[in-house]
Amino acid sequence: MAGSNMAEEQNAAATEAQAPEQQFQMQRIYLKDLSFETPMGPEVFKKQWQPQVNQELNTKTTKVDEDLYEVNLTLTVTTKFEEEVAFLIEVQQAGLFTVAGLEGQQLAQVLNTVCPNILFPYAREVIDNTVTKGSFPALMLPPINFDALFAAAMQQAAQEAQAKEQADA
Repeated sequence: MAGSNMAEEQNAAATEAQAPEQQFQMQRIYLKDLSFETPMGPEVFKKQWQPQVNQELNTKTTKVDEDLYEVNLTLTVTTKFEEEVAFLIEVQQAGLFTVAGLEGQQLAQVLNTVCPNILFPYAREVIDNTVTKGSFPALMLPPINFDALFAAAMQQAAQEAQAKEQADA
């Protein structure tokens, strides 16, 4: 019976050795690009401050090395009075992340939800600081649910694949 336990332990150890260890580590966070424009010039300060604010969001992932990924979160905020742009700010906040032992859907989910969740507060702070340095009222962007955005994107991709499959049939 003692030999049986030893064999089970060896099999368990062999199985663990085959499964790669999952690892997630933030290596660096940095500002990759920043653009701020006030096309109206000083005329913008003559208007009563009741702008329309439009926010766009995009993420891009690049594999830099084995298990090392750059995730780039781009936030673009356009503030308008009627059809005139008061200011436009675009921030690319990036980070280097080590992600090991994850593949497919799990890897995609970490790169598209966990990493942007880490980067967003940094991008929001850059936007707020830049806008106030441009002599505009602070612009605190609301939190973003990256998990919900990822789930919606996956659902849309599945629907598009199903529609293509039906069209090809």
